[in-house]
Amino acid sequence: MIYQTTKSCLLIFVILICFSCKQKTSGVEVVEQKPNLLFIFADQYRQASLGFLKEDPVHTPNIDQLAEEGVFFSEAVANNPLCSPYRAMLITGRYSLSTGVVENCNSQRTEFGNYLKKDEICISDVLVNNGYSAGYVGKWHLDGPEPTPPDVKRVWDTWCPPDRRHGFSFWYAYGTHNRHNAPYYWSTNAKEDEKTYIKKWSAEHEADVIMDYLDNNENQRKAEEPFALFWSINPPHTPFTQVPERYKKRYEGLDYKDVLNRPNVQFTDNHELKRGDKGVEKRLNQAKDYFASVNGVDDQIGRVIQKLKEKGLYENTIIVFSADHGEMLGSQGLMHKNVWFKEAYRIPLIVHYPKKIKPKTEDLLISVPDYMPTLLGLMNLKTEIPDAVEGVDYSNLFFDKEVNRPKKQLYFGGKSFASKGDARGFRTKDYTYAVVKGEHNEKFHYLYHDAKDPCQMTNIWGENPELDKKMETELAELLNSMNDPW
Repeated sequence: MIYQTTKSCLLIFVILICFSCKQKTSGVEVVEQKPNLLFIFADQYRQASLGFLKEDPVHTPNIDQLAEEGVFFSEAVANNPLCSPYRAMLITGRYSLSTGVVENCNSQRTEFGNYLKKDEICISDVLVNNGYSAGYVGKWHLDGPEPTPPDVKRVWDTWCPPDRRHGFSFWYAYGTHNRHNAPYYWSTNAKEDEKTYIKKWSAEHEADVIMDYLDNNENQRKAEEPFALFWSINPPHTPFTQVPERYKKRYEGLDYKDVLNRPNVQFTDNHELKRGDKGVEKRLNQAKDYFASVNGVDDQIGRVIQKLKEKGLYENTIIVFSADHGEMLGSQGLMHKNVWFKEAYRIPLIVHYPKKIKPKTEDLLISVPDYMPTLLGLMNLKTEIPDAVEGVDYSNLFFDKEVNRPKKQLYFGGKSFASKGDARGFRTKDYTYAVVKGEHNEKFHYLYHDAKDPCQMTNIWGENPELDKKMETELAELLNSMNDPW
């Protein structure tokens, strides 16, 4: 009897202790773990080359998986579809006129301020100030080489000194080059004359570097801090032919006309034939290599994702996939970028974070300067968005909350220094409109009803004067709101 009483009292005592501990624990504020960020952008990767869209003949299972599990922004564009302008907008949250980076950085544009300024507050600065270890791998292309006169061959690549890296404490990058099969890099502590030369496909080597970064065996980052890693992959940028043979095999036996399946591709009578070996017809036969590069980029992204999973970092890492612009590949009789046609203008944008956000396709007319504030909002850093940011924080849409949806996306074609003429325009859900200034200030108008003509086969400018006037007025209002003197 005494034994039973003692046993019962002991049981009640244990229950009371457990209840007391539970009550105390519930009163303790639980600090939520900060998410990591892996922002991947591939150079010259057009939206049509996302495999799940079933447009280009590509194989991208890893990127497709990110889209299936994340938020795919179906209407994302590169507002200024060139490498350097995109990068400046991405990292500062500001448009090209504000950053001063309106064209690609090279030595003939440096004197005009066409480079990322030291006093800009970049997303990396904000993240480092809020407890992140920041790293950058791959192509940078935001610094201005020493100026050269117009009659001297322009210089494209340049070393980025540590005081211009905007908080990136891990650095494995170069300014700009197109040596996909034999790249070189400057590492974190390397001096200007201390390049590291590699004999490996750049995307594959960079994946190796990132996997080492995630292992952190050599203290590339502070283990106690979350990381923010930006990976700029140069392929599928030109030269398209510099891609491993194993990725080319998928297209063996096919002609380039077999893979270029868009109805607006022109195989003859192209606009760039006067440029000789850079003409469209001289490059179209490399289309298979472009798509092979896309497949290879996806493969390397898959390796990095697998490493995130192995390290237990996958669930708490926001993975973003995007591109600085697209590639025309013969559409409209053009090659490459810097035009308003959708092959160059539309880009991938996928945000993957299943721990917090549900998968969906989002048709927001998002612009590149919106990326920085939106990501900071998603990372619980809304109050840290710099006042100078011109983009909008749309992070509420990840949680199905209302946002003020924009009606337009700016198109900016800047040729303000080294060449004459430039272009402006905008895109809505239904239309794409652009105006190009010629060398003598004459204007050429391009208007496409995308909702009815998705491949932009017919320029309808001049068919409806009322619509033409509406477009001109809205463009003027947009540019005036941005203090654009154009």
